[in-house]
Amino acid sequence: MKAVVLHEYGGPSKLKYEDFPDPVAGPGEILVRVAAASINPVDYKMRSGAAKERFPVEFPGILGRDVSGTVRTLGEGVTGFEPGDKVMAFSPGTYAELVAVKATDLAKVPEGLDLVEAAALPLVTLTGAQLILRGTETHSGQTVLVTGAAGAVGRSAVWTAKKQGATVIAGVRKKQIEEAGTLGADQVLALDDDDAMAKLGFIDAIADTVGGKTAEALLAKVKQGGIFASVVSPPVNGALHPTIKVVSVRAQPDAEMLRGLAEDVVAGHLKIPIDRMVPLEDAGEAQAAVEKGGLGKVLLLVGTAAPAN
Repeated sequence: MKAVVLHEYGGPSKLKYEDFPDPVAGPGEILVRVAAASINPVDYKMRSGAAKERFPVEFPGILGRDVSGTVRTLGEGVTGFEPGDKVMAFSPGTYAELVAVKATDLAKVPEGLDLVEAAALPLVTLTGAQLILRGTETHSGQTVLVTGAAGAVGRSAVWTAKKQGATVIAGVRKKQIEEAGTLGADQVLALDDDDAMAKLGFIDAIADTVGGKTAEALLAKVKQGGIFASVVSPPVNGALHPTIKVVSVRAQPDAEMLRGLAEDVVAGHLKIPIDRMVPLEDAGEAQAAVEKGGLGKVLLLVGTAAPAN
């Protein structure tokens, strides 16, 4: 098969489009013919070596965390799927024409969702949902602030918190205020507006996707006994707020949750913007563009899904 292979840590040029041995579906696995993968920040952090403490790459390695495609073959003991089924998953090694995925991590793509566009969903929607369900543990009657609410993870967190019955504040930059008005939150807060931040009262929880100085400032806005959950580095001043529970959240595969979130997308409740779609062989250039920031999801198209040059 063709794949984008990393032989050493470094810049985008280290990603090489080349031949790589075909994977085989082992017991409990499904071999998927990939239609598309998507680029996430963890991908370029793994490529550069910035994330090697948490996510080391075994060279030669294939990056990628999202996949959509069709079932090719079933491994021993797998039931509930048939060759040709349209599927998606949060699974490693997806910058390739073929990938072996644990059957328990694989969700069928619901009717009405484009197979290629499904690749934009797994990591970001599961991260946002689990930030709320397993991080802030938000429930009806509570108020939660989601930072970076205009991003893909933030949007997913806003929607999940609303489904839980919470009052949701969408935290964004001032330039994103208008866009944030479309997210379905109860309120919008400009996190880079000092006056607006000063007026924010105590809240039950914060679902953080941005970290840094913003997170440090917001920690003081969580009421005693409240929760500050983050998918990035926790605020460094956590020790100054011993009555607040600080939680780090790392997304885990969950096929049932992913299927539900995909159905929410089909129903129009949740939208993950896609900025562009490029052929798999252009993964290096695409990663470089994503790393500069300011883009929606970028999809890598594989095989027949890729546009002709």
